[in-house]
Amino acid sequence: MITPKLVEHIFKSACISRWNDYPKMANLVELDKQAHKFIIAYFIAKLEKDIDLNYIIEAGIFEFLSRVVVTDIRPDVFHYIQKSKKKQVNSWVLNELESVVADIDNGEFFNRLKNYLGKTDKKHEKERLILKAASYLATRWEFSIVYQTSQFLSDIDELKSKVDEELEDYYELIGVRKIAMNQKLARIVDLSGRLRFQKRWAQTPRIPETAVLGHMLVVAIFSYFYSLKVGACAKRLENNFFCALFHDLPESLTRDIISPVKYGVKGLNEIISDYEMRLIDEKILPFVPENFKEEFSYILGIRKDGDKFIKDEFENRIFDKHIIAFNASMQSVNEDHFNAIDGKALKYCDKLAAYIEAGISISYGVKSKELSEGFKNMYENFKEKQSVEGVNFFEICEKFNKYFELSDPLSDDCGTHQI
Repeated sequence: MITPKLVEHIFKSACISRWNDYPKMANLVELDKQAHKFIIAYFIAKLEKDIDLNYIIEAGIFEFLSRVVVTDIRPDVFHYIQKSKKKQVNSWVLNELESVVADIDNGEFFNRLKNYLGKTDKKHEKERLILKAASYLATRWEFSIVYQTSQFLSDIDELKSKVDEELEDYYELIGVRKIAMNQKLARIVDLSGRLRFQKRWAQTPRIPETAVLGHMLVVAIFSYFYSLKVGACAKRLENNFFCALFHDLPESLTRDIISPVKYGVKGLNEIISDYEMRLIDEKILPFVPENFKEEFSYILGIRKDGDKFIKDEFENRIFDKHIIAFNASMQSVNEDHFNAIDGKALKYCDKLAAYIEAGISISYGVKSKELSEGFKNMYENFKEKQSVEGVNFFEICEKFNKYFELSDPLSDDCGTHQI
């Protein structure tokens, strides 16, 4: 499904600082920017007609993986080089990525990546424009932060003019116009962007630090590769990706409440869930365009249970005329009209992301009692319940441990390098 090399490549983006030649009040990293880009792309795409969301997902992942390779080149320099050396630059990127993704989807993923970088697909011009617009809007959102602390620099207003001017290039897209005019949709963009300031594992030191926003994208990418592995139909793959991408969106309102707190007091989890549902109702759903509000609620995991609404994003479900919790194998509903979501598998992807977050830090020698215990507990969980829909997540953990030279999490010397 996913290899340790690919995991390492994805998490490199959490170490890549953006705007590193400008003073800024917060560390802005590539992983968070890419997550914000995907969220914005979703909303822009849903306001257009006949958009292939599967193409946007895969093309967005191609662009993300490529961006990590060229990170040392400033964007303006990179775009200038591409005008005359695009073929050579793409060849270099592909050479760097081949060993990272060669085994994914029996090599077909790399072939599609090669085709994407090698030629312009006129059939999907609108999808490419949406990704470009979403990338720009995510950058523009970051720049509003950078501008606050850089106004003493002589060239900052010139840069601001260039950033503002580019907006016109995307005015044909309805979602861009709505965001630019600071309409309701801009509230969702702001809410999601603020998740980059909420740190994962906030009570313990960790390298690299990751934010809730970046974590959401990691889980979404894992869900994408899981969906490829099980041969998910187009709608099931799309739903899995965006359910994972938005699974922590309510934390922009409640903050990340760690499990020991949430489940340590009897009844507290239910109180938090009720309050979270109320906040979603008041501060998220009213700003989602009416034509896909019901679908977005479904992706968030909201359904009616008796006389009240509940939220469970990690519940297997289908949306065929009405929402149904589904406990049988998801392969039996692997057709677009079922609108299936592999909620249980997405929970595995979420836990795998947390396991890797802890494991990478431990491999770097930065650990705490909380981090080591969390790593051990998640390992035990995967060892006890290894697979979902035939995909062995415990095997992924074992390969990860071996690649990062981590000792057996259940041994006394957990976290030390093997010699």
